[in-house]
Order: sequence, then C-alpha cells, then structure tokens
Amino acid sequence: MKTTESTPAGTVPQHSAGPVRKENRTAGRPAEKKEGRALNVFSHGMLVLWAFMVVMPLLWAVMTSFKDDNAIFSSPWSLPDKLHFDNWARAWTDANMSDYFLNTILVVGGSLIGTLVLGSMAAYVLARFDFPGNRFIYFLFIGGMSFPIMLALVPLFYVVNNMGLLNTIHGLILVYIAYSLPFTVFFLTAFFRTLPTSVAEAAFVDGASHTRTFFQIMLPMAKPGLISVGIFNFLGQWNQYMLPTVLNTDPDKRVLTQGLVQLAASQGYKGDWSGLFAGLVMAMLPVLAAYIIFQRQVVAGLTAGALK
Repeated sequence: MKTTESTPAGTVPQHSAGPVRKENRTAGRPAEKKEGRALNVFSHGMLVLWAFMVVMPLLWAVMTSFKDDNAIFSSPWSLPDKLHFDNWARAWTDANMSDYFLNTILVVGGSLIGTLVLGSMAAYVLARFDFPGNRFIYFLFIGGMSFPIMLALVPLFYVVNNMGLLNTIHGLILVYIAYSLPFTVFFLTAFFRTLPTSVAEAAFVDGASHTRTFFQIMLPMAKPGLISVGIFNFLGQWNQYMLPTVLNTDPDKRVLTQGLVQLAASQGYKGDWSGLFAGLVMAMLPVLAAYIIFQRQVVAGLTAGALK
C-alpha cells in the first residue's frame, strides 16, 4: 500500500519556491518608487527655485523701469500705478543711450561676423587636414582661452595705439575678434569633427575646390554649431566692459556698457533712478531676445556632437 510522502517540518515544498522568489523581487519596488518620487520632487523644486532666482530680478527691473522715483522707494515690490514711458524716452535721448546702442551694434555686429568667418575656416582646417604643427596650433588656441585678459590690457593698449586704432570702431572690432577666436576655434573644431567626411569626399570627386566645398557644403552642415557659438560670442561681446574702457576713451564712441556706467554715475547724483532702470532694461532686452529666438538652435548645437 502506497503512502504519500510528508513534507518535513520547517521546509518549503518545491512547487512553492517560484512564488517566494517572485515576492522577493517585488518586495523592493514600493521603496524604489518612493525614492524616485522624492528625487523628482527635490530636483523639480530646485529647478523652480533656480528659475525664480533668475526670472524675478529681471521682472523686477522691467517693472521698476515703468515707475517714477517716488514709487521705486515707497513701494518697490508693487506694480506701477501707470506706465511711465517718459523714463525710456529720457534714457534714450537725454542719456545718449541711442548713440551707445548704435555703437554697440556696429562693434558687436562686425566682430561677430568676423569671428564666425575666421573661426570657422580655422576650425575646419584644424579638424579636417593633417599637417605638421596641426596640434601645436590647436593647443595655441586653447591656451588663448586660459590667458587672463587683465594681463594683456597694457601691451594691448600700446599695440593698438601704435597701429593708430585707438578710440576707433574698427580697432575695437579687431580686438573683439582676437578675443573671441580661441573659444570659437575650440568649439567649432570639435563640431567639424562630428560631420561626415563622405559628403566632402563626394564633392572633391565631382571636382569641387576646397573653398567651394567649405562654403557651400560643410559650412551649411555646421549651422547648428555656428548658431550656438554665435550666441555665446554675442553675449560675451555685448556685455564686454573691460576692453572698451581701456581702448575706447572717446565719449562719442562709447559702447552700451560704458554708457550704462556713465548713466549710473550721472543719474545717481540726480536721483533719476527710473531713467537708470530704463537704460538697464534697454541693454538687457537684445540679449534676452537673441536667446529666446535661437534657444532651440543653441541646444541642438551643444548636443549635436553627442548625438552623432
């Protein structure tokens, strides 16, 4: 007569081992979900705090530019009772912000075009052609990024003065180009290396010259990188103060940063704080507009090398 085998006490049947392992795998999931949610809440909270710290001063400056002087000190955090557009008109005409704005557009526009053209050509050669001294020239540009501009102000003043370019718009443009080239070449060299070589090789097979291949094929392919480095150079050149202060002492050729300092010094003694904030917002708006318009291109240019 057959009898069924009994399971010893304290042991688990073999067919129940699977469900036990499944329970062990799912036991830690609630804790992981709670930890992930806590991390998301913390990261989003930090982003909201950072956005508040960045946006709030900008909004406060714009709001203050439409107040009168009494409202600025009596109720600094309240909305203006009415929009005082005369603050902007006074800063634009009486404080000569229109002249400073025009000079800045000429200097930054000329230097930005020159920087992108020269920087892209140098970066393309360094990225695509092997020749003796290639790495040495590349590291010279990188060394230019680490060289403090404060150490070059005195010799740069004498060089520009001896060339007859002191207190001139075109002299300041050339200095801005030289100041921005190291970063531009460094950025675009890495970008040109990510572009496919098959397109350029096909152009050479069809009889295209190096110049035509660069300007008609490779340069349009590098548009995201050009926009990205152009935005960074625009921000740096628009907000540049040290170089024009040393090399541009003519009052009629001052740029916007010099004009803001002059406006702060003159209007501060007069108590015209509303005009000062209006001039500050005038200088800030082009930078914000440029970034808002090209923000997608900037992100695409920064991530293009990683995606390829």
